[in-house]
Amino acid sequence: MARLATPSSRTGLLVIQPLKRRLCGECHAGPLSMLVLEEGAPRCLDCADLGHLVFLARGDTALTRRSREESALSAVVVRFNRRKGRYERQGVLVEEAGLARAEERCLADAEARRRRRVRDARRRAAEDVRFAEAFAAEIRRLFPGCPEERARAIAGHASVRGSGRVGRSAAGRALSEGAVVSAVVASVRHVETPYDQLLMSGVPRHEARRRIRAGVETVLRGWRAEGAGVDVG
Repeated sequence: MARLATPSSRTGLLVIQPLKRRLCGECHAGPLSMLVLEEGAPRCLDCADLGHLVFLARGDTALTRRSREESALSAVVVRFNRRKGRYERQGVLVEEAGLARAEERCLADAEARRRRRVRDARRRAAEDVRFAEAFAAEIRRLFPGCPEERARAIAGHASVRGSGRVGRSAAGRALSEGAVVSAVVASVRHVETPYDQLLMSGVPRHEARRRIRAGVETVLRGWRAEGAGVDVG
């Protein structure tokens, strides 16, 4: 068996998962899945007075830390990695009651995180509603002839969080006139003209826009404020 370094006070008790077949030097039970070295001789967990502990595999840092905090007695479990030439941590042995208390603490934290996620989602939803309303109001200001429901629909589509649409650009969030106009023009292009059908029939995008440009301008002329000019390219 590879020689172990003396455990540090930070590590505390050390338990080994042996690579080879080992028997307890005291009760001769075995082969042992875990053992403790006492004066160079292997001892089973029962003989080492650790048999009442339960194994918690590594992987959940918070659960491991809390399990050790909740256990009066605990030990670090290691196994030798031949390729790397060193012992590596596999988990810990902790008291079963301590593990149960640690699990309760982690579940409480998980529930707290869930409630926070719900609150955050509600807050974002409320922010999105306010932003969409502000965007719709700006559409109505620039295009007073645009039906209110249509303005809301355009604003809702343009401002979907994470969509990458114009309403979520920096200019859109600032409610700049250019961003608002772009959202309206895009909506008119797709809803009031045969633009989509032209694209589906293979017409190049720039040619399709040229063909429906007059139709877009006609709709906008009926919506926009008198004397305002809009680039619908």
